[in-house]
Amino acid sequence: VQLQASGGGLVQSGGSLRLSCVATNSPFSRSTLAWYRQAPGKERNLVASITSLSTSTTYAESVKGRFTISRDDDKNTVFLQMNNLKPDDTAVYYCNLNFRLMGLKNYWGVGTLVTVSS
Repeated sequence: VQLQASGGGLVQSGGSLRLSCVATNSPFSRSTLAWYRQAPGKERNLVASITSLSTSTTYAESVKGRFTISRDDDKNTVFLQMNNLKPDDTAVYYCNLNFRLMGLKNYWGVGTLVTVSS
C-alpha cells in the first residue's frame, strides 16, 4: 500500500486549501480513510475520518464546520477540503488508510505541509 498526499501550501488566514491523497495497491473501497496532522512540537492528532461507502464521518472539534472529508473510490482518492483556515491549522497533514484483514492493517502517507499565515 502506498499513499501520496498533495495540496499543501501557504495560505492566509481565512483562506482555503484542498488536500488529496491517492492510494495504490490497497483495498481502497473497503478501507477507512483519515487525515491526521502534527504541529511542531506536538503529537499527531486525528483531523477527520471517513468509513467505507462514506457511511460515517468524524471530525476533530477544532475543525468542525470548516473542514470536509470526502472520498472517490473510483479514483482511490481521499480529499480534505479546508475552509476558513486559521494559524492554528498550521501543521504537517498525513493521510491514513486502514482496513481489517487478519487484523487491523494501518498505513500512512508522507505528510504535506500546510502553513496558515495571520
